[in-house]
Amino acid sequence: MSVPGLMIAAPASGTGKTTVMLGLLRALTQDGLAVQPFKSGPDYIDPAFHRAACGRASFNLDSWAMEPALIDAITTQAIGADMILVEGSMGLFDGVAQQGATGNGASADVAKRMGWPVVLVLNASGQAQSVAATALGFRSFDPALRIAGVILNRVASPRHESLLRKGLEAIGMPVLGALPRRTDLALPERHLGLVQAMEHPDLERAVVDYATFLRAHVDLAALRAAAQAMPAAPRAGRLPAPPAQRIAVARDAAFSFLYPHLLEGWRRAGAQITPFSPLADEAPAADADLVWLPGGYPELHAGTIAAASTFLAGLHRHAETRPIHGECGGYMVLGEALVDKAGTRHRMAGLLGLETSYAQRRMHLGYRRAELLAPVAGIPAGTCLRGHEFHYSTILAQHDAPLARVTDANGDPVAETGSRRGRVTGTFFHMIAPSGPDMDA
Repeated sequence: MSVPGLMIAAPASGTGKTTVMLGLLRALTQDGLAVQPFKSGPDYIDPAFHRAACGRASFNLDSWAMEPALIDAITTQAIGADMILVEGSMGLFDGVAQQGATGNGASADVAKRMGWPVVLVLNASGQAQSVAATALGFRSFDPALRIAGVILNRVASPRHESLLRKGLEAIGMPVLGALPRRTDLALPERHLGLVQAMEHPDLERAVVDYATFLRAHVDLAALRAAAQAMPAAPRAGRLPAPPAQRIAVARDAAFSFLYPHLLEGWRRAGAQITPFSPLADEAPAADADLVWLPGGYPELHAGTIAAASTFLAGLHRHAETRPIHGECGGYMVLGEALVDKAGTRHRMAGLLGLETSYAQRRMHLGYRRAELLAPVAGIPAGTCLRGHEFHYSTILAQHDAPLARVTDANGDPVAETGSRRGRVTGTFFHMIAPSGPDMDA
């Protein structure tokens, strides 16, 4: 595949790379390019913003959780595009401590494997020529990775920009853009990251503003010229198979964290995906073989969910004869009760003996490997899955049998094993992909 690509990365989180990514996606799209976005790492919020910015579905690429063949299968989404843009996660080299079969989950792993040069977004606040030392360190840290140039962010003045450029010129680092300091372009955030794209009060206007800002301060022609195609065509690979033929998937502001490559794989394999909204008190499709409740923000809508009698009754009817699976927030909704951050207890579906609380906040974050002790719909017991967990809830009670043996990326046991009761299952981690034998060797 000869589509040229770039990775937009940074030394750390909070540098403004998402704003840069969205602005570039829209500006290049305005120029008539078909731009294929990807997201490095397990973030399940950013891809929806990418799609809103350029009109093409965005997909995660994860060097720890995905086999090489799966990464290759996902990158074929770029066929027919003019250019690829990939948004990195955290800092460019940040990953787990233990190297996996494909990598440690760092954005640098994906960039090297795919041959994509990196554009570093550098926060220039509070420094001048010293920014060159950061750029030099990133360029020298892994000589196998090409740093195509930098975009300077939060530049205070023309004089500040001149000093920054002189430092970078001294080390031969191209400056592809310099963004003046702006306080009005930040995306709203909450405890799991950005406010979801579907909830942004005026996302289209925000993306247009980002594109205008980037167009005025970034050399788009130089950026396009820096992109490179992958050195080899992707190997044959398949997206994950569907766990059932007819799948009812909860989709609204409370249930949206389902990785795009999973839905795409299920559809490609011929599965029928039927969305429904618990917040609108909709029941899952009566003919569904499986109900899937993704994660999201049920804690923000717990009262509405507790009062959604049609939705809850539909879950109970379905569970009498067919499987239901919940991930993270969906898992909590399948439980007995959810205590919100104000301490109010809300009755949930009661299909599992799980009780959780946001009044007692504790962050759970990291990759997960799970060996299923029981099937999850059409995924048989004994299957090894790789996924990611990120939430702030605390377990108050869990009365059912564990669903899986779960470890973190270093192989250490994780207490949150998920649970099962009858045909109902749930996990705190979001599934990314089955884990092949080479990955678990």
